[in-house]
Amino acid sequence: MNFITDLFNHYGYIVLFVALMLELIAFPTPGETLMTYCGFLVFQGRLNWGISVIVAALGVIVGITISYFISLTLGTPFFQKYGSYIHLGPDKLEKTSQWFERYGNGLLVIAYFIPGVRHITGYFSGIAKIPFKKFALNAYIGAFIWAGTFISLGKILGSNWEKFHGEIKKYLIIGGIILAIVLLCFYFYRKYKELIIDFVIESLENGIQIFHSLGKMKVAIVGIAAIFIGLSIVLIGLVQDFLAHEFSQFDMIVTYLVSLIFPENWSSVMGLFEFPTAPEVLLALTLLILTWIILKGSNRLLETGFLFITVFGGALLEEGLRLIFHRVGPSGIIATFPSRETLLAVVVYGFASFMVLRHAKNRWIGTLLFIMTLGVCIVTGLTAIFFQVQYPSDTVAGYVFGGVWLSLNIVLMEVYRALSKMQGDPI
Repeated sequence: MNFITDLFNHYGYIVLFVALMLELIAFPTPGETLMTYCGFLVFQGRLNWGISVIVAALGVIVGITISYFISLTLGTPFFQKYGSYIHLGPDKLEKTSQWFERYGNGLLVIAYFIPGVRHITGYFSGIAKIPFKKFALNAYIGAFIWAGTFISLGKILGSNWEKFHGEIKKYLIIGGIILAIVLLCFYFYRKYKELIIDFVIESLENGIQIFHSLGKMKVAIVGIAAIFIGLSIVLIGLVQDFLAHEFSQFDMIVTYLVSLIFPENWSSVMGLFEFPTAPEVLLALTLLILTWIILKGSNRLLETGFLFITVFGGALLEEGLRLIFHRVGPSGIIATFPSRETLLAVVVYGFASFMVLRHAKNRWIGTLLFIMTLGVCIVTGLTAIFFQVQYPSDTVAGYVFGGVWLSLNIVLMEVYRALSKMQGDPI
């Protein structure tokens, strides 16, 4: 690595291009580390960020295109016989084949972030005879995303690039795998939508009538139920990590990145971001939701009841959790896990978005409110980290606990609504 960085210091863009091209042909060059170091040189003003990203992406594109046409020309028999000499033996090809079967061509976009996979995706694409246009579209987009991510990372980290590169790389790999799982779910949903719905209906058994009674909302409710299950699994992992004291590295890295991206002169702007989760604002929003239910609701008593259960129950849940975990925050504030602000932002704004989406005739109103909810949740977490009143893990826990509580209550509300229709109750 020292030899390569010395070359980089003298020849810059040429070394960047050649090293990444060779890596995508399956030569062992440290591409991610090199791009992060390139970002460090951008931080020093020795290289240009835009040119670096373009040169790096072009190197990747040339390398993966060469590997694509080599494998397209030589075919599967050659790699089965001689592939082991260049780390492309039958086992490697079989493993990559399974990845493609699971994640489809979208793997070409995210494969760059997965060590051991990116080096052979070009070869496998040629062996699998993926059409060049489809290959190029996914692989070339992924090249720019990969290059831009690590060069920008080095620029942001500056002189600390070497210290944090390994840990951040680990989180990016985890994020890439999570993204792959999300893409997989989306792919299977689009391809097997009817089969999935039929499977859910069969699994419900005695609840089939309830499911059908959900009407136009049934797909949305299934989605929310899936979110509840997924967040519940994440929640269990969060609690385990909290008890094992495994948040320190994550908290340190995220806090450092936030301080780099948002310097001290952002204080006045960040102060404004505290307004949406002030108790008075949350109370006013709750009253607005109540007014909306009275004016537009289809089962006012049910929706009003779940409004108060979700909002005030969420506040009690947050208070109880903070007392149970009793974590001391970075500024000495006791009981910051999970974050009160992010939990209540998810619960109150999330419930408001759902009610508007459910009853508004103009869908753009609900969509706008949904985008605003995401924005409020994001800036709320950033503000707490920026002012160092909470750890990043506190804010993440707030999102997860709030999401679990919100999704649980929405699903229960819709099930009760369906039951009332089945029983012929007035609505």
